[in-house]
Amino acid sequence: MRPPTIRDVADRAGVSKSLVSLVLRGSDQVRPEKRDAVLRAVRELGYRPNTAARSLSERRTRTVGVLLNDLRNPWFVDMLDGLNSLLHDNGLHMLLADARLNRRSGQDPAGPLLDLRVDGLVVVGTLPDPAALGTVVEQMPVVVAAAREPVPPGVDVVAGDDERGARLVAEHLIGLGHRRIAHIAGYGAVGELRRRSFEATLREHGLADEAVVEPSDMTEEGGYRTTVRLLSRPERPTAVFAVNDIAAIGALSAAEELGLRVPRDLSVVGYDNTSIARLRHVWLTTVDNTSHEVGRRAARCLLDRFEGAGGAGQVHLAVPALEVRGTTAAPAATEPM
Repeated sequence: MRPPTIRDVADRAGVSKSLVSLVLRGSDQVRPEKRDAVLRAVRELGYRPNTAARSLSERRTRTVGVLLNDLRNPWFVDMLDGLNSLLHDNGLHMLLADARLNRRSGQDPAGPLLDLRVDGLVVVGTLPDPAALGTVVEQMPVVVAAAREPVPPGVDVVAGDDERGARLVAEHLIGLGHRRIAHIAGYGAVGELRRRSFEATLREHGLADEAVVEPSDMTEEGGYRTTVRLLSRPERPTAVFAVNDIAAIGALSAAEELGLRVPRDLSVVGYDNTSIARLRHVWLTTVDNTSHEVGRRAARCLLDRFEGAGGAGQVHLAVPALEVRGTTAAPAATEPM
């Protein structure tokens, strides 16, 4: 059997094809009884609009491409939820692509999304070459979320205030009485901002000589290996600030393996307030980087661009907050290992 058409819906509802189109587009220029008749006919017939045909007539696909740099990071889940909720409310669909996988296969990271003729692009996370977005910006609106690298003109950036967040962590640990504080640092502009702010805050409190910074790859394994090195120092730190929650989980594993109790022997702080941090048996002190709000703001920027807002791109920073849980406390009054 052939699928029902818009003509079938119009005949069943006793209205014109143009009125059916108005109802399907959500127009408020239709009387309630006519709208109800059309929607009832749609349900009874199982009618589904021909999206491809509508895209040709409107010259829009009503889709937004989302290029995600790292599918393994749980912070992006809440961010994507905030992004998608506002896009959905505005009749747009999200198409997701893995930038890391595309690069490994030799593809242009954004290529598959451009081939699908998306109406706009949201780039999530740090990309190796943000300048490559220049050619994409000439074709469609682009928003970068959760990254702070320089971007081409006309690209909006939405992220958390990483400098403020790292300062909150450092001041929290100093306020508890910690003096030997280590930082498991990350890469990219975000990692650099968090590291610089951590170091500046310790310097302001006269603790520059006590600060230890060790680079990592922002993974659980990287956090584990870095913490093992830190805790093997003659004067081990009494607190560790990890660049993200995943690395902090690795730090917790290292402490347990070395016979240290958290937070009595070692305080640990993460960053991002992911679902992992909120697990009861983890209950990690961390920075809430307002992931859901970052996603909604990114969607809002893109929608504004669709509506004709041009001009130079802007940087929008969401305000972070420290979530104090069970992995931080005052340092124990014991001799260093």
